[in-house]
Amino acid sequence: MRALRVLREADLIACEDTRRTRALLTHFDIHKPTVSYYEHNKLALMRELAAGRSIALVTDAGTPGISDPGVLLVREARAAGFTVVPVPGPSAVVAALSASGVAADGFVFEGFLPVKPGRRIKRLKALRELETTVVVYESPHRVLATLGAIGEVYGDVELVVARELTKQFEEVVRATASAHVARLTAAEPRGEFTLVIPAN
Repeated sequence: MRALRVLREADLIACEDTRRTRALLTHFDIHKPTVSYYEHNKLALMRELAAGRSIALVTDAGTPGISDPGVLLVREARAAGFTVVPVPGPSAVVAALSASGVAADGFVFEGFLPVKPGRRIKRLKALRELETTVVVYESPHRVLATLGAIGEVYGDVELVVARELTKQFEEVVRATASAHVARLTAAEPRGEFTLVIPAN
């Protein structure tokens, strides 16, 4: 309810993808101007703030600024002395941990692992040394390669693969790395993935 109030009261809504956000706004009968946010238009958005207008920042899924380009606008706004107010909402990190059954007294959120195989393996080895739960994001195009790398570094560990959290096709599956690979090889991976790797 607070998020809806903020969207209704904002002068402008900065979106990762205006088409996706427009669907949300239309559903809730909110009629506010929208603009895409990215590196090259953050100065225009800063001018709007300087003119006294309020901006609501919306990401496609999850939380703005968490593995999301919205961090650029937040950083600039804070540096310029504007107030940045967080509005709690869905976060794939927290949602995946809460549904995983994996201990989360302490954990490391890594975001996206490196794309290059050698660097990915090296990073996973460093994360394993921390001996704590690790959460990573992954795209459908790289999830199989990442699961293979996790199996190589951690062994055939039992981990949680969550997909499309808080959306219509939400799925949270706990299985071994090899079982996840077999399952996702049988049907083309779709959606955004969050992987929860327990301390090993």
